[in-house]
Amino acid sequence: MSQIHCVTNFQDLVATPFNGEMNAICWTRKLTGDFSEVVKKITFSGNITEIEEEELCELQLSEQGQLAREILLNDLKALKAHGASPILNVISYYDRDDSYPFFPTDVYSFHVDRSPIPTDTFLCTYYGESSEILPNSQGTKKVLIPEIRDELQKLYQGADEGFESFLSEHSFDLHYQAKPGACPISLGLGNLWRLAVDHPESQVSPCLHRAPKEKPGEKRLLLIC
Repeated sequence: MSQIHCVTNFQDLVATPFNGEMNAICWTRKLTGDFSEVVKKITFSGNITEIEEEELCELQLSEQGQLAREILLNDLKALKAHGASPILNVISYYDRDDSYPFFPTDVYSFHVDRSPIPTDTFLCTYYGESSEILPNSQGTKKVLIPEIRDELQKLYQGADEGFESFLSEHSFDLHYQAKPGACPISLGLGNLWRLAVDHPESQVSPCLHRAPKEKPGEKRLLLIC
């Protein structure tokens, strides 16, 4: 898969440049430790709970739970040293976007990330269902699909020259529809990924990705920045 480049350490993950079709880099790992124990010991608040490092350090864990905690702390430390701002979340579910039923812009839809400054998206699923990416050739920008574009123009009701700005302001232009027969790629458990973002200096297409549908009653443990 020319889109994905695999590496074996953190330094290569952050230092390898994206180029050509390659817009996703994976540090493939088989992690030890019991990440489900960490999830069970967290005090939940709402559908998404951010785990602070202090709380993580205070958890009373078994030996396997402690191994999992050590990996989480090391990943947070490495990403912070790289200049990123990682967040560790336990997710029951994300809020769904029902403002425009024909065009939800929530994270369950294939989308790209956009930034005004050069940056990358990092993510790792330690427990639960893992995120997915889609090869760019297998997705169509939703705002270019005629029937969707017609609906958006009805919603817009303004002068033609402002339409593209309207699409951008509401993040409609970040979302993609998988083509018939498309094959999304699961990011797997324990792998730390770096995905290309849409920013002014980017040399490659941004990576299409989405959150998975959670299994009923099963939470996800996700690091993202």
